[in-house]
Parts: sequence; C-alpha cells; structure tokens
Amino acid sequence: MKFYPQERIALFIDGSNLYAAAKGLEFDIDYKRLLKLFAVEGRLIRAFYYTALLEDQEYSPIRPLVDWLDYNGYTMITKPAKEFVDSAGRRKIKGNMDIELAVDVMEMASSIDHAVIFSGDGDFRSLVEAIQKKGLRVTVVSTMRSQPPMIADELRRQADEFIELMDIKADIQRTSDTPIIVALEEPPDIDDPQKEIA
Repeated sequence: MKFYPQERIALFIDGSNLYAAAKGLEFDIDYKRLLKLFAVEGRLIRAFYYTALLEDQEYSPIRPLVDWLDYNGYTMITKPAKEFVDSAGRRKIKGNMDIELAVDVMEMASSIDHAVIFSGDGDFRSLVEAIQKKGLRVTVVSTMRSQPPMIADELRRQADEFIELMDIKADIQRTSDTPIIVALEEPPDIDDPQKEIA
C-alpha cells in the first residue's frame, strides 16, 4: 500500500460490494481490524460505510452490524431499500448507494488528500477521474481473484493505486477470537435490481 504519513485519508466503503468481494474470496471481514489497518497509514479523517436496509422487516440481519459500525468509528450512510414486483410477478429489492457515496467523496475532496474507495463498480470511474483533477490520490480496494472478478477494468486503470483484497486478507480477516457482532453478514446484494429475494 502506498500512503504518506501526513496524508489525510478517508475510506468510502460500498457495503454490499465489499461483502460480495470478500464472500467471493471466502472470508469474513473484521471491520475493527480494517479500520486499524488504514489508520496507521496516514491521518484517517473519516470512514464511511454505505448500505441499504430493509426497513419493513421485523428483524434485519444487517442491523447489528450497522449499529456496531456506528458506535465503533464508522460514519453510517443508510437508506431504505425499495421493494417492487417486476413484470413477471417476481419480488425484487433495489437499494443502490452509488449516488450517496459519490456525493460524499465530492464533498470531502477539499478536506482530504487520499480517497480509498472499497468497490469494484465501474460506474465510479468518472468520480475517480473528477477527484483526481482536484488533486486527490485515489486507491481502489477490490479483487480480481474472485470468479467473476469484482473489479471493473476501467476503474482499476483510472485509480492511482489498486489494492487486491486478497493481499490484505491476513490483516482484515475475522478470526476465531473476533467478537461475533463484527462477523454478521449482509443480506443478499440488494443493490442489484436483477437479484431475486426468495
């Protein structure tokens, strides 16, 4: 990882994308260890975590994780997922957080030197280019080693640095002594409107 000691760093974590990448590599993330890893690399200003929540359920499997992150150094950005029925009568759930992440990156641009985006979504390529023009360095964290790869080639090429998730696995993987609350997993990827929820 290429960071400078006095750099002001902010993390922007696309929750469902990072979860899918780690799941594709068959490990769970310890978010406390992830925060510590980047805090020692420079001056960590803020760590944002983006996820959509199914509000109408009595119990959401992601709620304990959201609450834990909120109390342990992360700035939580959530919104209700929208449920709809497609033309074939299938129940679908949509909860894309790309706009919220992009707006926060642009708003933080004057307060940081280095943006670390945890997503492989190619839609972020123009965002990365725009903030690079403002003088920011951009690192993208995702993986090429999952099947299929989670990182879009155009995003990887645009970023100043690419961190392969598998290369930092040992530093951020949940271990047997990690408190169970950190290990809770997200529900299926609700950001993809094509996914069906049973």
